[in-house]
Amino acid sequence: MNRFHRMACAAAPLNSATPRVARQPSLILSEFASSAGAREPAVNWRAMSAVLLAVALATLDTAIANTALPAIAADLHASPAASVWIINAYQLAMVATLLPFASLGDIVGHKRVYVAGLAVFTLASLGCSLASTLPQLTAARIVQGFGASAIMSVNVALIRNLFPAHRLGRGVGFNALVVGVSFAVGPTIASLILSVAAWPWLFAVNVPLGVLALAVAIPSLPQSARGKHVFDPLAALFNVITFASLIFALGEFAQRGPLSVVLAAAAVALTFGWLLIRRQAGHPAPMLPVDLFRRPVFTLSALTAVCAFAAQGLAFVSLPFYFETVLHRSAVETGFLMTPWSAVVALAAPIAGRLSDRYPPGLLGAIGLALLSAGMVALAALPAAPNVFDIGWRMMLCGAGFGFFQSPNLKALMSSAPPERSGGASGIIATARLIGQATGAALVALSFGVAGRHGPTLALMLGAGFAGAASVASGLRLFAPSHRVGAPVPVKERATE
Repeated sequence: MNRFHRMACAAAPLNSATPRVARQPSLILSEFASSAGAREPAVNWRAMSAVLLAVALATLDTAIANTALPAIAADLHASPAASVWIINAYQLAMVATLLPFASLGDIVGHKRVYVAGLAVFTLASLGCSLASTLPQLTAARIVQGFGASAIMSVNVALIRNLFPAHRLGRGVGFNALVVGVSFAVGPTIASLILSVAAWPWLFAVNVPLGVLALAVAIPSLPQSARGKHVFDPLAALFNVITFASLIFALGEFAQRGPLSVVLAAAAVALTFGWLLIRRQAGHPAPMLPVDLFRRPVFTLSALTAVCAFAAQGLAFVSLPFYFETVLHRSAVETGFLMTPWSAVVALAAPIAGRLSDRYPPGLLGAIGLALLSAGMVALAALPAAPNVFDIGWRMMLCGAGFGFFQSPNLKALMSSAPPERSGGASGIIATARLIGQATGAALVALSFGVAGRHGPTLALMLGAGFAGAASVASGLRLFAPSHRVGAPVPVKERATE
């Protein structure tokens, strides 16, 4: 044995390209056994639960406040028009800061932005519960919106870090499930709390849940790599003005405000949007990720999201009016009639997420959105005196279609962006959702103004059109050239000054 060992050692230098260690049989066998027995790292479900709990809190807070608005306005002696700012302040703060927080997440790390956002959201919830006047509550809601924005801007980026690439569809499916369920049960939770306690408890319940999420997240969430670029405060200011003006214009349009005000707000949004793009031309990771929009799959996925959420907004705002004013159902009955849509979304989203790991998201989204369009046409064509079954199966069809769009679309958006731009892609996901929903709500107001009693029917037909357009956009992804994940994003060089 010693002779053979000496011969092997003497022969090793003859091949200088092969390291000596590679000639040792024990190491070769050890490495082979290690490789053969290696398993894929397990998903950190503690970290995932912390992310999903924060997403649920941020989503619930929108639905809860909508339901409790009359009770809050009465207690604070505020007019209905003034009390709407309890909702608007939260939404404006969210939409205006989503992309800056997403950009910040790419720079300092997604975990830091998430933890800071969750802490701000929790403290602001305490502030909301202690508010005794409308201005105090509105100010606290603005701060709460900033916290929710930080959470929602990086939540999908965090999920991307927790799941391997071939299981990302499953991860975003859970995210879609939580968003759908939270949005659906929000009114019910608000009603239950208000039946036993005053409205401040709607916000106070966030405090222990937020502390719990922080306690789980801080030790379990992994740190993500930091970007090499720096945060641009002026670009962030331009972004805030752009999206705040856009949402304000849509809100004034929905409330049938003066046309001059709507046009002025739209002009401000366009002007500062142009300044934002000019400001960050040539930036390796612009806040408004126009570089990612050079990727056809990313662009089509974002367009699909805006159109699909506009369809959802048209349905979710118009249907309660239809059920209560046309069919003369009570508020409780209306809540039950709306439930099948959200319940089926909750069932379909995880299934679609798993399927998106095996089949093209463009195909799944196109099929799902075609079903959504058909379901909304069927709702618009309800008989004059529909029974519960007539309404229920149509709502379930819409829910199945929407559920099969959401998870695959999330995966397509994230997979078409390089890992170092996960924050920007995650921010676009949340921004597209909120802009789509705001557009849908504004079009409902227009439908009611134009068609009167038949406004809900017109809104549903418009929603079917948006869903059809989203289906086409999703299907086009099957023919669009895709970028390899991790490939560099083409960047236009900044002109030398």
